[in-house]
Amino acid sequence: MSTTTAPDVTLTASAAKRINAILAKQDGAQFLRVSVDGGGCSGFSYKFDFDTAINDDDLVVERDGAKVLIDEMSLEFLAGSEIDFSTELIGAAFKISNPNATAACGCGTSFSI
Repeated sequence: MSTTTAPDVTLTASAAKRINAILAKQDGAQFLRVSVDGGGCSGFSYKFDFDTAINDDDLVVERDGAKVLIDEMSLEFLAGSEIDFSTELIGAAFKISNPNATAACGCGTSFSI
């Protein structure tokens, strides 16, 4: 397990605030897990889950008390990314700015490399 705030993956203050608010309402969950799955309209998709434990291969990204876990395989796709939480007229959601993505779908939840 390694802990970092940069340069691998970063959290914005808005994302940290939202993660803390969500986890405060979750029974037992201490972490937000971000991973990359095959599939989605652009090839890969981001997945957000709650977790109670840190795995040996997890990267722990921390800001303002919020902790995000990223497994080693997903980190290959997320290296250099920024996780943000955005509130817009069409809704509020976590958004990932990924410098590795060559294309993304309109909904922002899938990408290709």
